[in-house]
Amino acid sequence: MWLIDEIAEQHILQAMERGELDDLPGAGKPIALDDDRMVPEELRAGYRLLKNAGYVPPEVETLREIREVEVLLSRILDPDERDRRVRRLRLLEIRLAEGRGRGISIGVQRQYREQLLASLAQAEADTPRNEPSRPDSGAKKAIAGK
Repeated sequence: MWLIDEIAEQHILQAMERGELDDLPGAGKPIALDDDRMVPEELRAGYRLLKNAGYVPPEVETLREIREVEVLLSRILDPDERDRRVRRLRLLEIRLAEGRGRGISIGVQRQYREQLLASLAQAEADTPRNEPSRPDSGAKKAIAGK
């Protein structure tokens, strides 16, 4: 045991002997401890400090926002507004997955890549042929992995 721990323990025992701790709020009741088993021991004090200061981790805030959007979706009748909220929900779900270390799923990456290639192909098709080649025209090949 560290010296500081021994000194603190002595002070607590002396206060108990003098009866100074008898009338504390919650005396005789179990202490409600947070379940912080999943938090590394070296981070627990910092996390507890942030929690007591009212800080909410980004993951918890994102989960709250996801629930709000889901409730809104159940009440929206306008298709355009509903589509906008669905896109917001997907963005929040991706943000949550990234925060949990899972990143963007392979399916989402593949879909994004295909949409990007289609957009580049459309832009290339819309470009008049008599214009000089743009310096970024190799971007499509780079994205396609060629």
